[in-house]
Amino acid sequence: MGRIFETRKHVMFARWDRMAKQFTRVGRDIAIAVRGGGPDPAHNPALRRVIQNARAVNMPKDKVDAAIKRAAGKDAANYEVVIYEGYAPHGVAILVETATDNPTRTIASVRHIFSKFGGNIGISGSVAFMFKKMGVFRLSPEGIDQDDLELYLIDHGLDEMGEGTGEKGEPQLVIRCSFLDFGQVQKALEERALAVVSAEHEYLCLTPVELAEEPAKEVLLLIDKLEQDDDVQNVYHTLV
Repeated sequence: MGRIFETRKHVMFARWDRMAKQFTRVGRDIAIAVRGGGPDPAHNPALRRVIQNARAVNMPKDKVDAAIKRAAGKDAANYEVVIYEGYAPHGVAILVETATDNPTRTIASVRHIFSKFGGNIGISGSVAFMFKKMGVFRLSPEGIDQDDLELYLIDHGLDEMGEGTGEKGEPQLVIRCSFLDFGQVQKALEERALAVVSAEHEYLCLTPVELAEEPAKEVLLLIDKLEQDDDVQNVYHTLV
């Protein structure tokens, strides 16, 4: 019985840790969006996008409102997005996207993780060419005529549309576009009053690397340690 309790407690703490990380990430995204376009979602498409993403991770509305108010205050932290590039073991390329108010601290932490877990941090441009920055929208497919939506979005920059699943295994409609067309697609979806689960950018791998189980574990360990860093927002890689 005690072992079962400990297992459940471990799972519960892991869920809390993941939720805390998601809330921190959204909070920093809010700070960056407010700094770039102001605190009013009606006039700030980037902030509307982040609020959608906050709902997707079940961030309470009062926490979202508090984050917007804090970001609009005179003492708000000045976060900037910084991307670091490098290699994990076995030649797997890594992009590390951070939101930081102290780049000196962040680069030291990221470099330490790469070094400790068998990787090497690189210079700007060393692996970025292996990825393509895309806009990615996730919607609930319920009640959507997918053929009609696809034809409509083609005129607004749609690259591809397909089926996917959410964190809980629920069906989702996944829409991708060039990041340059992100705003057009977002506006087109809003004009159709479609409920977007999340709207983000992603760096999609262009040169995938396949490894056996044991080498892959080494790479995944490095990725996991990077994702645990407080300043890291996203980690993209070429491992498949």
